[in-house]
Amino acid sequence: MIKRKCIPAGIALLLILSILGGTATAKKSGNEKSVSDIHKIVENMTLDEKVGQMLMPDFRNWQKQGEGKATGFVEMNSEVASIIKKYHLGGVILFAENVVDTEQTVRLTDGLQKASPDLPLFITIDQEGGIVTRLQTGTNLPGNMALGAARNERYAYQSGEIIGKELSSLGINVNFGPSVDINNNPGNPVIGVRSFSSDPKLVSKLGIQTIKGLQSQNMIATTKHFPGHGDTAVDSHYGLPLVSHDKERLRSVELVPFQRAIDAGVDMMMTAHVQFPAFDDTMYISKKDGQEIMVPATLSHKVITGLLREEMGFDGVVVTDALNMKAIADNFGQEEAVVLALKSGVDIALMPAQVNSLQMEKNLTSVFNAVKAAVESGEIPLDQVDRSVTRILEMKEKRGILNSDDTPIDKKIKTALQIVGNEKHLKKERKMAEDAITLLKNEDKTLPFKPKKNDKVLILAPFDDQVESMSRSISELAHKKKIKKVQITGMSFSGKTFTNEVAELIDESDFVITGSYIVKNDPAVNDGVIDDSVQDSSKWATAFPRAVMNDAKKKEKEFVLMSLRNPYDAANFEEAKAILAVYGFKGYSNGRYRQPNIPAGISAIFGNSKPKGTLPVDIPSVTKPNESLYKFGYGLNIKSGKPIK
Repeated sequence: MIKRKCIPAGIALLLILSILGGTATAKKSGNEKSVSDIHKIVENMTLDEKVGQMLMPDFRNWQKQGEGKATGFVEMNSEVASIIKKYHLGGVILFAENVVDTEQTVRLTDGLQKASPDLPLFITIDQEGGIVTRLQTGTNLPGNMALGAARNERYAYQSGEIIGKELSSLGINVNFGPSVDINNNPGNPVIGVRSFSSDPKLVSKLGIQTIKGLQSQNMIATTKHFPGHGDTAVDSHYGLPLVSHDKERLRSVELVPFQRAIDAGVDMMMTAHVQFPAFDDTMYISKKDGQEIMVPATLSHKVITGLLREEMGFDGVVVTDALNMKAIADNFGQEEAVVLALKSGVDIALMPAQVNSLQMEKNLTSVFNAVKAAVESGEIPLDQVDRSVTRILEMKEKRGILNSDDTPIDKKIKTALQIVGNEKHLKKERKMAEDAITLLKNEDKTLPFKPKKNDKVLILAPFDDQVESMSRSISELAHKKKIKKVQITGMSFSGKTFTNEVAELIDESDFVITGSYIVKNDPAVNDGVIDDSVQDSSKWATAFPRAVMNDAKKKEKEFVLMSLRNPYDAANFEEAKAILAVYGFKGYSNGRYRQPNIPAGISAIFGNSKPKGTLPVDIPSVTKPNESLYKFGYGLNIKSGKPIK
């Protein structure tokens, strides 16, 4: 048994205050005295306190006693506070359900910190920008692949800076971003436009600038998903992906951005629930079906300690990806997964157990006790736990989290309201999005559209919010007198087949704008030709927009195809005269644009802005899969029709 000292965390707080002396200078101090005193704090912590620092649950939803169901946890309550205190938690992760507006979020984070006065919390969030954003009132930004298309390091820095400013004003101190995965697999179902590029050098440059932008606001930056989730064909939320490349290939491609980020001083590293047999081919028996499975990186000592710590030299904080994802939860079970992750050398187990009521507290109790038992038995060495807790506290000290924040809540709210989603930030995101738009085809100078007064514009997009975003963007251009006033008809087509009704809408229109949204590109191809006879509603994503394209072409209507998500779907529309990629699919809902990408695409279509983007990935042909239809770096000048150099 391990002897545990019974010095309460309150004494740890006194030690912290002695380190910091109540001054902000400690945020940046890296002197030996502060490191030495952090070691003293760790020495005087109980095992319970140490284990708590290494667990980071979510309280996405909460069901209070006496309530009928769990709803979004948006207001601090005594039940959640009791769990934070009882288990000495080191941090929590927030989701969209927790951050519904600015004032509410400030009050929530303030309440969370008040529940842990001795050792303040890491309050974390996935605010990558682009399609992965949680703040419902923040600046959404165009996303990583759009930044890759813009080829502008300053935009990457500004993205990090904007995210950092907004999160910091809300009381959030850790961002789980940027993703520096290299999206070199067009069939990747989970990364796609979350990646800057398929090129390691471009990913590294933009990733580092995003990190620097975040850190300029004293925000903890996290690169993910180590050692790389870009070349996978399975989403680890639902299955266990495998990357089969050898060590030489992985070191020259996938690992490059992570190594560059380490060299640039990134704070945290998030692991991937992905198998890498080149580094660890240890087999386990799956709890799901009794079959042998290979250990994923998150649970691998060879990957986390051997590769990341010892070979690549990372001494920051390592956090797992969410341990409730099926790649882990189905195969390893709750308690075993957390113990294996910590044994591997991970410092923080993210979302180790589902807790959305006091009745479900037993899940966290079970995990907590399993970790304690593993330490007490020597399965997880105590000195390893001490190193992890030291890293955690040193990071909190470095970023000023251990400083007590006595700012009155009303002042915090006022500041946040001035920062989050402000006009200055929105103006910057619009410029980034416009410069990222990539023109792939423009035969016969189809673009820009030049409608006459009362011309009819037909908008067809997969989802209602996308139709609304396009319609509003066109109406705003007309209101600002950038274009003549036009008549707009819109229709969403998710799950639908092309009908006579749609053909009539095309018949009545002068201009047709169609959005394509595909996660994994797989059109029906027969004998080297896309089969347009397939009109199954389950194949709507390719079949419907192709039918629109063909009908519009036959009727000599002005037609443009807008690729809304992963740009690989542009290959489905070789016959189209005009194609552009916008790299972001979120539309207009709840009174606001959820991304600037679609409005930027509309702006380019009507000549209000000039697309300057070039492809950050290769787009393979779907009819000749071994050939690139549009190569990395390709993009057209809308005026000259020639490739941008």
